[in-house]
Parts: sequence; C-alpha cells; structure tokens
Amino acid sequence: MSAETADTAEAAESTAGAPDPGERRREQRGWYFYDFACSVYSTSVLTVFLGPYLTSIAKAAADADGFVHPLGIPVRAGSLFAYAVSASVIVAVILMPVVGAAADRSGRKKPLLAAAAYVGATATAGMFFLDGTRYLLGAFLLIVANAAISVSMVLYNAYLPQIAEPDERDAVSSRGWAFGYTSGALVLVLNLILYTGHDSFGLSESDAVRICLASAGVWWGAFTVVPLRRLRDRRVAPGGHGTVGSGWRQLMATLRDMRRHPLTLSFLLAYLVYNDGVQTVISQASVYGSEELGLDQTTLITAVLLVQILAVAGALGMGRLAQVYGAKRTILASLIVWTLILVAGYFLPADAPVFFYALAAAIGLVLGGSQALSRSLYSHLVPRGKEAEYFSAYEMSDRGLSWLGPLVFGLAYQLTGSYRDAIISLVIFFVVGSVLLARVPVRLAVAAAGNPVPERI
Repeated sequence: MSAETADTAEAAESTAGAPDPGERRREQRGWYFYDFACSVYSTSVLTVFLGPYLTSIAKAAADADGFVHPLGIPVRAGSLFAYAVSASVIVAVILMPVVGAAADRSGRKKPLLAAAAYVGATATAGMFFLDGTRYLLGAFLLIVANAAISVSMVLYNAYLPQIAEPDERDAVSSRGWAFGYTSGALVLVLNLILYTGHDSFGLSESDAVRICLASAGVWWGAFTVVPLRRLRDRRVAPGGHGTVGSGWRQLMATLRDMRRHPLTLSFLLAYLVYNDGVQTVISQASVYGSEELGLDQTTLITAVLLVQILAVAGALGMGRLAQVYGAKRTILASLIVWTLILVAGYFLPADAPVFFYALAAAIGLVLGGSQALSRSLYSHLVPRGKEAEYFSAYEMSDRGLSWLGPLVFGLAYQLTGSYRDAIISLVIFFVVGSVLLARVPVRLAVAAAGNPVPERI
C-alpha cells in the first residue's frame, strides 16, 4: 500500500463508524454513559442547588448595602451566580476551538475528554468546602466546572459520527439524551431524600446541600470511567497539530463558508438568540424560586424532577406535532409558550408552590422539544460533506455563546434589585429569536444547502 493510500485509509477510519457491528454497539453503550455521568451536574448542581446556596453565601459576605466586592468590583450579592455562569461560558468559548482543533488533528479525543471531565468533576466535588462567606471559591469552582462540562460535551458529541452509521445516529443520540435525563432524575430523588431528612441523618441543612453538590462531582467522575474504557481513538492523516491558532482559524473558515449559505447562517443566529433565553431560564429558575418566591429547596427539587419527566414526553409530543405542522411552526409555537411562561413567572405569587409546579410543567413540555427540533431542523440546512464543521458552529451556539442571557439577568437585578424585573427581561430573547426564525424561509434554505426538501419542515 502506498503512503498516500495509507493516509487516505487512516483519514477514512477517523470519520467512519466502527466496521464491526459488535464493537460499534459496545462503543455506543459506553458513549451513553457519559451523558449519564455528567447530566447530574446540570440538574443537581447548576439547576437546583448551587444558585440559591451560592447566593446565600454571597449575601452572608455582603456589606450593609448588599454588595460583595470581588477584585474590588461592587457586585450585588444576588447577581453573583448569574455573572459567574456568564463568565464560565466566555471561558468555554475560548477553550472549545482550541481543544476541538487538538482533538481533530491528533485524533486523541479520549485523553482530552478525560481531562475535561475530571477537571469538572473535581471542581464540583470541591463544592463540599463551600461554607461561611467563601463566595469567591464558589464562583471560581462554578466557572471551572461549567467551562469543563462545555468542553467535554464538544468532545463527547464528536464521537457520534464515528460510533454510529448515518441511519442510526438519531436513535443513538436520543438514547444518550434519555440516559442523561434518567440519571438526573435518579440523583435528584436521592438528593430529595437526603435534603428533606437531613435532621434524621444528623446533618445541618448546609451540610446536606454541600453533600448533594459534592456527590454530583463524585458521580460524574465515577461513571466517566465507563466511556473511557469503551470508546477508542481513531488514527488521522498527518496534517499538523491542534493549536490555538488552528482552532480559531478553523472556526473562522467555517463562518466564512457560511456566508455562502446565508439562510443557514440566519437560522443559526435565530437559534443563538432564543436558545440563550432557554439556557438562562433553566440556570436561573432556582434562584428566582428561592429568592423572589420564597420557595424551599424541597419544592425546587421536586419541580425540577417534574421538568425532567415531562421533558421526555414533551419532546415526543412536539415531534409528532412537527410531522403534521412542520418543525419551524412547532418551534415558533414553543417560543410563544416560553414567552407566556416568563410573563406568568413575573406575576407568580410568592409562597405558592402549586403555581410554581404548573410553571415547571409548562417548561418541561416545551424544553426537550424546542431543543430537539432545533437540532433536527438545522441538520437539513447543512451542506453535504460539511456536517462536522457546521455542527461545531452549532455546538458553539448551543453551549459556547449562551452568556448574554445570564449577563442580562444579572444586570437587571443589579440595577433594579428585583428578580421579577430580571426574569421578565429575558422575554426579549424569545421575541427577537421568534422574529428572526419567522424570517427564515426554511424550504428555500434546505434547497440552497443542496439537500432534498422534506414534505413537512
């Protein structure tokens, strides 16, 4: 075999699924378990416990006017969590192209996945030491863990084309998503038992929260062993090494190429805006519930459990609606529901768990579907042969650019001192996102990308 032929074979191996079906299934089963491992961070830490707990620590450290002063900058204590989330996403934006370039050019995704996963898991486990007035430690650990999970998900998703044939990727991706929701719900149930029964376990409320936070890191690290044992790296053709410059050059090259497909770029912009709103609602809902509505941690945990369960049903239901009305119309309808959810949240009475549960149910019904349909709609707008690089840009939009929403939320509270004003400020993301999406002629966009136009889209 000539050197050129060998290089071509190696390059093909780096993008094709595993040739042996049994080996491919084994890798798929291992791949599912990374979602099972890390989703606990998203549910237990980011969505439920850390926001209210870090806010309470910041308030304990605040001055008489309610401000803390990290690096000498006056920050209202109630805005600290939102600002830290925003900062973590900016860090992730810087790191993702660098790590992505290193993975693509070296073919060694597994060591990079291990590094990102265990940095995030260690930072999460370190949250056990958050007590007293250690708000700076809490903000730092949040930034590290949140950036690490974003980087790890880029590497995790990059395995999908290698472990699944084109006609099975939807099913494989959906199973991974289901594994994540299953682990999130399971651990939340355990958290609920520990938190509500902390007295019987001889623990204070703070101790129970810190154990719940740290256990998410332990869970993340423990179950990451499964994908690391089953996934394998592929050889790639020689072509240089991933560097900071090459990572950003690849991203810029993809964006320049997208200028040749302006309708695809228009959809990506719309998605960037409304998804920013979705991610901010998810990350800030527990802070709003605890600080503005006066709800206890038990209510918040059970509300998130409700969201986890209904998100699966909502995604299936919206998938059926999309078969009848098309994905674009179904997504637009879901954005109207998201807007109504925020308006209802603004008027939600304090100390009324029933109304909060109703709002959580509405979020669950549109959460999974709006995200799943956005991904499937985008897949029709990607030119053939450029799936990997275009979905890298999509991943950046999905995880890497969702920093503006938390920043707007934090600034709104910083300026007004009202979480109600902060939550209603997010309406702008759904309104603008809806307008941008409505202006995208998706049938023309699919045709312009060189793909067959589905009967319903």
